[in-house]
Amino acid sequence: MVFKNIITKILIALVVTIAINYLSSSLYSRLDITKDKRYTLSEATKKTITTTEEPIYIDVFLTGQMPSEFKRLQTEVKVLLEEFSEINDNLIISYVNPKEENPDTDILIREMEKYGMRAAQVDVKDSGKISQEVIFPWAVINYNKKVEKVSLLKTNTNNSIDRINNSVQHLEYAFANAFKKITGKKEKKIGFLLGNGELESKYVYDFLTSLENSYHIIPFDLDSVNTKPLQTLKNLEQLDLVIAAKPQKAFSDKQKYALDQYTINGGKSLWLIDNVHAELDSISQRGETLALGKDLNLTDMFFQYGFRINPVLVKDFYSSNILTLDNNNQPNQVPWLYNPLVISKLKHPIVNNINPVRFEFANTIDLVQQGINIKKTPLLESSEYAATVGMPKIISAKEIKLFQQKDIIKSLNKKNLTLAALLEGEFTSAYKHRVKPFKYENHKDENETSKMIVIADGDVIKNQLSNGKPLPLGFDRNTNETFGNKEFLLNAVNYLLDDTGLMDVRNKEVKIPFLDVERIADEKRNWQKINILLPLFLLGVFGFLFNYFRKRKYS
Repeated sequence: MVFKNIITKILIALVVTIAINYLSSSLYSRLDITKDKRYTLSEATKKTITTTEEPIYIDVFLTGQMPSEFKRLQTEVKVLLEEFSEINDNLIISYVNPKEENPDTDILIREMEKYGMRAAQVDVKDSGKISQEVIFPWAVINYNKKVEKVSLLKTNTNNSIDRINNSVQHLEYAFANAFKKITGKKEKKIGFLLGNGELESKYVYDFLTSLENSYHIIPFDLDSVNTKPLQTLKNLEQLDLVIAAKPQKAFSDKQKYALDQYTINGGKSLWLIDNVHAELDSISQRGETLALGKDLNLTDMFFQYGFRINPVLVKDFYSSNILTLDNNNQPNQVPWLYNPLVISKLKHPIVNNINPVRFEFANTIDLVQQGINIKKTPLLESSEYAATVGMPKIISAKEIKLFQQKDIIKSLNKKNLTLAALLEGEFTSAYKHRVKPFKYENHKDENETSKMIVIADGDVIKNQLSNGKPLPLGFDRNTNETFGNKEFLLNAVNYLLDDTGLMDVRNKEVKIPFLDVERIADEKRNWQKINILLPLFLLGVFGFLFNYFRKRKYS
């Protein structure tokens, strides 16, 4: 009888154990107790990750020896990818240390650059000493013979802690956007306008190649409106977005009317406009250039939409460098006031947490009262030390010396000049109460809602060439710097066409607590002394009190 009771109890315990294990595995969940909910993925991210049931291979190169703050970034990447794996177990993640494959750093850097993954030089502080270490803050996603690179490190600040914070904040969007590009289906169409002297394909190659992962890119010649206006307008309305990249020739009234009705019918547009003709190459070759105003015949249409691009040039104290030759014919990097370097402080999905955007001979944008039903948002603005130059103007390489003058700040007495703006709302036709260039029975004077982004510099979208081959957009081959132009423009397109909600992920605020490295170095010896002497002192006090009370008890 006793034996049967023991067997019964064992069986009951075994059944209960199995039941608990089964329930715990089926009801498994992860709890995010962080204040900023950094490990809670958005619904848009979850939707993007779960779109495929085939294996997705992720190789992370942020491994090996690195400073403590970068180890924190490494940890955040691992945790985030673990969260992704919980949603989709088809993710196969590998952590690769490229230095183990190729210990020669110089050769390794060149090899990685061939695949578009630039190394990062980081400072390692140890006991007050500073040394440099090379890391590769990249991840590569492979899916169905498609490859997408993910940059894990932001470079929009020189402060290492802020840089890591910004990088961690950007991780979820970076990976989710890459998943969307590599697994999503192309549905929306982007028309790249031609016919008005826009940039050649080799100068927009990198940007258009990046867009091709997610959208259909269609070259669209507006000249067809002269012979087949209705068919051209019909073809325009099939596009979800049109891009005008630095047109040089004036738009005809028929072209404007077609674009106007495209906008009124809900079409989105991205305008990169130069209202001043000035080229940096002319200064490099001849030492000077004549800057002249340019009339593209768009002023009246733009004004009706609520903005105006002024035929002036912007000078800004915060500007990028250009490469010149000094008196000894040696290359030298010097600031160039006509290349504003813009860091946006706006918490908008398009510009939040992006690297500085470089402009080249930028104009200014006035957001006018016209278009009262349109919300106007300045996306990128000059610094508080800026000025404008009227046209015509001879711009000489000698102006480089202006930056070295002590009173240069006094002459830069304008601030927050708008260089790029977002307009969204109910647009009114520029041809309302006007004679129409051609007969269109479905003409509309107003629409329900639309969006457009205007940038007062066509060179923002222009990539440089090296031996005739396009370089990545935003990379300057002369100064070896990479700016945020590509990220800014891709965000702009994604915002205008976004239907997944991923852009909201860009506004996610994450704050990573860090130890103060400089304070640690300054107080290191003091804490070492405390850690050594304090235990000995406490041990001595304990021994003294123990002997004191022992003698008192037994005396």
